[in-house]
Amino acid sequence: MTVTPSRTTRADGDADGGAPSDAGGDADVTVARAARPTGRHGKRQEKRPRKALGKVLGNAPAGSPDPFPAEPPPSEPPSPEPPPASGGFLARAALITAVLSVAGSLLGLVRDQALARLFGAGRDTDAFLVAWTVPEFAATLLIEDGLAFALIPAFSMALARRARGAGGDPVRALVAGTLPRLSLAFVAVGVLVAALAPQVVGSLAPGLPDPALAIDCTRLTATCVVSFGLAGYCSAALRAHRRFVAPAAIYVAYNTGIVTGMFVLGERWGVRSAAVGVAVGGCLMVAVQLPSLWGQLRKRDAETGGVAEEPRQLGGAIVATVLLFALCRQSQILVERFLASQLPSGAISHLNYAQKVAQMPMILSLMVCTVTFPVVARALAEGDTERARDRVQRDLALAACVVLLGTAAVVACAPQMIELFFQRGAFTARDTAATAGVMRVYALGLLGQTLVGVLARSYFSTGRASWYPAAAMAVGIVVTSWLGALCVAPWGVYGIAAANAAGITVTALVLLAGTAGGPAGAAPRRGAHRVPRCVPLHVPSVLSELSRPVGAALIATPAGAIVGSRFGDPAAGLAAGTLTVTTVFVLLGWALGAQGIASALRSVRSATRRLPYVPSR
Repeated sequence: MTVTPSRTTRADGDADGGAPSDAGGDADVTVARAARPTGRHGKRQEKRPRKALGKVLGNAPAGSPDPFPAEPPPSEPPSPEPPPASGGFLARAALITAVLSVAGSLLGLVRDQALARLFGAGRDTDAFLVAWTVPEFAATLLIEDGLAFALIPAFSMALARRARGAGGDPVRALVAGTLPRLSLAFVAVGVLVAALAPQVVGSLAPGLPDPALAIDCTRLTATCVVSFGLAGYCSAALRAHRRFVAPAAIYVAYNTGIVTGMFVLGERWGVRSAAVGVAVGGCLMVAVQLPSLWGQLRKRDAETGGVAEEPRQLGGAIVATVLLFALCRQSQILVERFLASQLPSGAISHLNYAQKVAQMPMILSLMVCTVTFPVVARALAEGDTERARDRVQRDLALAACVVLLGTAAVVACAPQMIELFFQRGAFTARDTAATAGVMRVYALGLLGQTLVGVLARSYFSTGRASWYPAAAMAVGIVVTSWLGALCVAPWGVYGIAAANAAGITVTALVLLAGTAGGPAGAAPRRGAHRVPRCVPLHVPSVLSELSRPVGAALIATPAGAIVGSRFGDPAAGLAAGTLTVTTVFVLLGWALGAQGIASALRSVRSATRRLPYVPSR
């Protein structure tokens, strides 16, 4: 399927009623490069890079000085970047990404259902979930947050240099300077984790009754350090090129590997089969992306005639800051597992199942940020801070509406969800009641989780080292640890979930406070040379906008709970409760003037209309 960016934008940058027009916008099956007129030899007729840049910035009148005088255009212009992407383009990109991500999440739900059915919520499952900490950390550090926060701005800068007519190919130079070194680092860390598996398990869950099983699983899951690292690198490079299908499909491949491993090897190897599935799924994550990335690099090589440039490396400070932030964020899991390991068997499992279901709204809410993060990074690389700020504030409004709608549904229909999804085989009604209660408490922190995901991008999209996000996350970890230690004795897993929600909410507030007007009080400047340390936001406007969907969620939640509880069948109760929550939330949000709801409706309209016909091949 090929989706072509719309060329029709309004003067205010909002196209088709969706997101503002942003630079870049090519994608293959993913979200494709706009069609251009072709000459008699079949080659695209391209515009010169300087002219295309003026169109992107939108503020360079005829005869104005070059905003990048340090790099004069070459005599033979390179292949320019694609035209600006309209809001319809971004909406279609987000829709495609969301569809594949939802498919991956549903397969993740199937994975958790298979784990619950085959192994229940007892000693064996607890042992595997301790080993599961390794891929959870690797996903956050290498795919979702850490590596992406460092690489996407770096690739965006390289693409901006290419559009300005830099000699050689800055993108290939970046790959040559970073991929070999990072690959060696991935292998070294993976071997180290496997060798230190007994110490890792002892540190994560000292109260486990059977550490040997957890150690075996940890050694198997340690392979994901290498595979996730390579998968994260491919994802960052492809997203910077505005190619989203292959990166969005990685969790479909990953969960397929785990589910297959459990059903094929589960009877013979027990819960170790799930760890084998993790290893296989990690390799599949790389395999689904390599063809697309290789095609991008080869195509550019053909266009430039193989012209080379000196390899360029990432700054050590940038990598350190993003990895430290991601490490601190994932440390919440460590705190939870450490505290829950001292409770009766099954506590870790109940927390895990509750988190996996409750986090689905958060994953959906961040889909738009997955698409727009390269847009924000590219805008800052081109000096357009105003456009970056507008994009981030729109993302906050839309993501907050999506996650609050999901939170209301999760809290209202938690018992029906858990019973329908998990109550079969070794997973009993007692496990359902415990997991549903934990999920309701855990869901209180979903808004904070989403805000952290959006706001972190406003710091790291600049391509500069910033220690502030890691410091904010450290504050949240202190709150989580302190409250968890106080609450675990009287309230058990409920106290742990409440501490998690409180800690991440504190982090979100600290991150939001840091964006107020920019770190140095600098006003947004269009086309400015200086890149700010974060995207400056108008915090009072952000808080005012967030209050509208919060109010709608507070009313929609009890309404959905009342309606859902009137049905004995969990499927009917879930359907009725979710429908009630959605109806009440959307109507109230619309009445209160929530920008995110209106934006979501316009984006769906933009994404689904005028889809081009693509003949099968």
